[in-house]
Amino acid sequence: MPNWSYPQLSIPEDRVARAVMRNVDSSVRDLYNVCKAIRGMRLKDAKAFLERVMREEEALPFWRYSHGASHKSNISEKWKVKSGRYPKKAVKYVLKVLQNAENNATSKGLDIDSVRIVHIAAHRGVTLKRYLPRAFGRATHKYKYTSHIEVVLAEVE
Repeated sequence: MPNWSYPQLSIPEDRVARAVMRNVDSSVRDLYNVCKAIRGMRLKDAKAFLERVMREEEALPFWRYSHGASHKSNISEKWKVKSGRYPKKAVKYVLKVLQNAENNATSKGLDIDSVRIVHIAAHRGVTLKRYLPRAFGRATHKYKYTSHIEVVLAEVE
């Protein structure tokens, strides 16, 4: 397993809470757009936004890997992008990581109302390679892609 390291932030260690989820059964392409959308938000605002995406009340904007994503009428004007989707599987795992980071923040004694997402990223995980037997002695590869999610929360004024 590779050596895991967080980004170096100029925030004191006693005001930072971290969480990681590895080998998530979700696409790194969807996770990239989810992470980009909530990066820099307050924790409560990010969780409320992701809950609205899960209920399909607001579409998540897709900046990258958006080929085939249609324009959505319920995307806010602040995103400055028209294409969006509802990546429920990715949002479910990001909400779980945010909940873990929130629990770590409360155990450190941070004020949850002033906690902000200072870093969130998705990385490519391990690929499970399997093969499906086909006719005439052939085989088709069947790859299962996983992802890693890392979150850093910090208490800001």
